Amino acid sequence: MPDIDLGEYTRDTPGSPHLRAYIAVPEGEGPWPGVVVTHEAWGVDDQMRAHADRLARLGYLTIVPDLYSEGGMARCVLKVVLAMRSGRGRAIVDIAAARRWLLDRDDCTGRVGVVGFCMGGGFALATVADFDASAVNYGFTPRNLDRVVDRACPVVGSFGALDGGLRGAADRLRTTLDAAGIVNDVKEYPDAGHSFLNEAPNGPRIMRAVFRAQKTGPHPESAVDAWRRIDAFLTEHLAAAGRSEAS
Repeated sequence: MPDIDLGEYTRDTPGSPHLRAYIAVPEGEGPWPGVVVTHEAWGVDDQMRAHADRLARLGYLTIVPDLYSEGGMARCVLKVVLAMRSGRGRAIVDIAAARRWLLDRDDCTGRVGVVGFCMGGGFALATVADFDASAVNYGFTPRNLDRVVDRACPVVGSFGALDGGLRGAADRLRTTLDAAGIVNDVKEYPDAGHSFLNEAPNGPRIMRAVFRAQKTGPHPESAVDAWRRIDAFLTEHLAAAGRSEAS
């Protein structure tokens, strides 16, 4: 699938002037629900494109905005992480631009979800009030989680019990969503670690031995169930809607 330029959607905004994005379009004729994929800290790599392609095969018009469009990972990652934690900044505007691109298409039903991985899972939480459904995959939970989930859309969350950096995150997210009365399906997989939904290892090759020792990377058995839950949840909450709802 092609990469596109979303610059017209960020012009005269604090977003990336040359925002790039990867798109994946289902086969056949739409309209389809839309999904914005928010990427891992490693950027829009082969694994993020594979996730987008999978979502397109499941029937979702999918876009992956490159939150590192203005300078690459080395120059952008700190600002992007700060935007994730604060809910403000260029990356938040870029995600909103990707959502608007979907809503402007005639082949989108007007229902749009967000599916995030790792750092992108944090963005799937930070923007949870802006979408119709959110899939948070091993995403970092902010300290002010109770305020973040105020007016939140339904949330499906998938975490790995062996993910040392996110111990207790699944329980915290579930408890906070329940307290706020938000429909949710949050599950922790006992044999999975961070990035367990990926189909292959990613990140710097020099670090992969460390990642393996930390149980970071693919866990196919857990991934099968997580994708089943994600698809069922998105199907339920992104069901076809009239164009009047695309606002």
